[in-house]
Amino acid sequence: MKRWPETTAIAALVAVLATAVLAQDRHSGAPEPETMPPGDVGFAVRDVRVFDGTSILEGANVVVRDGLIHAVGPGAAIPEGIDVIDGNGQTLLPGFIDAHTHSWGTARADALRLGVTTELDMLGDWRRLPAIKQQRESLDATSEADLWSAGAAVTAPGGHGTQYGMEVPTLAAGDDAGAFVAARVQEGSDYIKLIVEDMAAYGIELRLPTLSPEQLSDGIAAAHQAGKLALVHVSAGEAGLDAIEAGADGLVHLFADISTGDRFVRAAVERDAFVVPTLSVLASVAGQNQGATLAADPRLGPLLTDEQKAALGSNFGRTADARVLERALAGVRKLHAAGVDILAGTDAGNPGTAHGASIHGELELLVRAGLDPVEALAAATSVPARRFGIGDRGRIAPGLRADLVLVEGNPAQDIHATRRIRSVWKNGHAVAMVRPAAAPSEAAAPSPAGTLVSDFDGGTIDARFGAGWAPTTDQMVSGTSTVAHALVANGADGSAGALQVSGEVKAGAPFPWSGVIFFPAGKPMQPLDFSDRTELVFHVRGDGRTYNAMVFSGASAQGMPSTQTFFAGESWTEVRLPLDDFGGADFTRLRGLAFTAGHPAGTFEFRIDQVEIR
Repeated sequence: MKRWPETTAIAALVAVLATAVLAQDRHSGAPEPETMPPGDVGFAVRDVRVFDGTSILEGANVVVRDGLIHAVGPGAAIPEGIDVIDGNGQTLLPGFIDAHTHSWGTARADALRLGVTTELDMLGDWRRLPAIKQQRESLDATSEADLWSAGAAVTAPGGHGTQYGMEVPTLAAGDDAGAFVAARVQEGSDYIKLIVEDMAAYGIELRLPTLSPEQLSDGIAAAHQAGKLALVHVSAGEAGLDAIEAGADGLVHLFADISTGDRFVRAAVERDAFVVPTLSVLASVAGQNQGATLAADPRLGPLLTDEQKAALGSNFGRTADARVLERALAGVRKLHAAGVDILAGTDAGNPGTAHGASIHGELELLVRAGLDPVEALAAATSVPARRFGIGDRGRIAPGLRADLVLVEGNPAQDIHATRRIRSVWKNGHAVAMVRPAAAPSEAAAPSPAGTLVSDFDGGTIDARFGAGWAPTTDQMVSGTSTVAHALVANGADGSAGALQVSGEVKAGAPFPWSGVIFFPAGKPMQPLDFSDRTELVFHVRGDGRTYNAMVFSGASAQGMPSTQTFFAGESWTEVRLPLDDFGGADFTRLRGLAFTAGHPAGTFEFRIDQVEIR
C-alpha cells in the first residue's frame, strides 16, 4: 500500500481563489492595487524568472505574506507598501529538498545557508523526532532547515547502522518485524528505512550481518500497514531488485557493484518505485573528488565554513573504484528514460559531502546522467515533496510555504547557476547569507621523529610525545557511561606492562561511548601533521568484544571522528589498521586517537600495549 501526498489545505484553496479574483480587471485589464493590511508581513519579487517546481514562468511577480506564497504570475498584483525586490535577470526557485542526509550538529544551519530548506534524514537519533516535528510545523523565523526523519533504521544486530558508536535497536532473526516497525512509528519516524547491506558491493573484505529476504518483506509490509513509506538502503544490484519486488516504495542509493539492469528498471516502473541515487556520495566512493571541486568553487566558497570545506575535501580512502560513479550515472539515465522518478539526495554527512553544498553538485551529476536542467531542479524540489507526501513545499504556488531561493542567471539553461545564490527565505523570512565566524586557524606542527606512542612499561601512564592519555566517555554529552584506566603488569610479548581500560557503556546518550583518548600534541585536541605515516599498530587483549579505534582530525576540533573496529580476544593480538582506511580522516591535522567501547551497552574490559603510529 502506497501513501500519496495529502490534498492542499482549505486555507491554500482560499488563497488560490483570492489570487484569481485579484488578478482580474473588471474594467481595464490591469490588476487593481492592493494595500497590505496592518500587521501583515511580506515582500514581493518583481519581474523574475520563476521555476515553480515543474516549469518556467518568465517575467513573473511573486508575493509573500506571513510565511506563505500569496500570488504568482506575470499579472500578480503587488500590494502597496510592501518591500519589493527586483528580480530582473534572476531566477526564483523553491527551497531545495535534499532527499538523503544524516543531520547532526550544525548540518541544518549549513544546509539552509546554501538553499536547502528541507532535509530528509535517513538514520538518526529518534529522541529528537517530537522537537523536529514541532519546528517544521511553525512559520516562525529559523536558522535551520526543516527535517523529516526515518529515526532508527531497521537493521540486523551488528549490521550497517550499528557501527557508529550509537546504541540502536536491531531486528534479530526470529523477531517480529511488525512489532519492530510499530515501535519506530510510535517513536515518530516519518517513514521506515530498511538496511540490506553486507558491504560486499564495495569490494572490501569486511562483511556485516544484514536483513534476510523474509525480514525485508515483512518490514515493508509492516511499514505499509502503518501508513508509512518503506525505503531500502542497498548497494548491491541483486538486493535492490529484491527490495523493489518485495514492495519497497523507493531505494535510497543506486548500486555500487553492477550496472542497473533491465529487469530492475521494469520492476521499478511496474511498481511505481522511486530512486534516490545519491550520486554525490558515489562520486566520493569512486574517488572523483567532486566534493573538493565544490569547495573550491568561488560561487559557493564564501558561504562554506572550514568544517564544510574539510568535509568536502575528505574521501573514503582505499574503497575508491572509479567505475562506481559511471555505472550509477548510466543507471540514472536508464531509469529516467523509463519514467522512474529520480530524487536528488546527497547522503550528506559522509566523506566528500557537506550539507547544503552537495545538493548543487548533485544537480550537476543528475544533468550528466541525462536529466535536463528543469528535470534536475524538479528532482530537488517538487518530486521529493510529492513522493514523500510533503504537501506544503517543493513548489512556488499560492498557499504554499515561502521557502525560496533567488539565484543569478538561469539554471534552466545552466544548472551551475544554482550556485550563484542571492537570497534564501525560510517561512518567508530572509536567511542570513553570512557563514558563521571561524575559529582562528591552527597550524599543525610536524609529527615527532619516533613511531612509538606508549609501551606502558614504566611506573606511570605516559607517552613518548603529546599530552598523554585521558579517559573519555559520553558524559560530556549528558550520557552516563563510566571508565577507568590503569597500568597493569604483563603486557604483550612478555613486556612489563600494559594499559587496562574498563568500565560500562550505558544506554541513554545519542552516541554512547567509553574508553581512553591519546592527544598527540602538547595540549588536548591541538593538531599535529602525521601525513607521513601509514599505519596504526597496537597489541590488544580483552573480553571478546568488538571495539572502536577513533581518529579525531581536520580543521575543526568538533568534527566527527573516523572509525575502524578491532576485536579484543583473550590472547594478545597485534592489530594493524591502515590510516587510509579511516574514511574522511585528515592526518595533516591529527587531534586525537581514541580506543573505545560503544554499542552494545554493558560492562567491558580490554588492554592495549605497544601503540605506534608508523
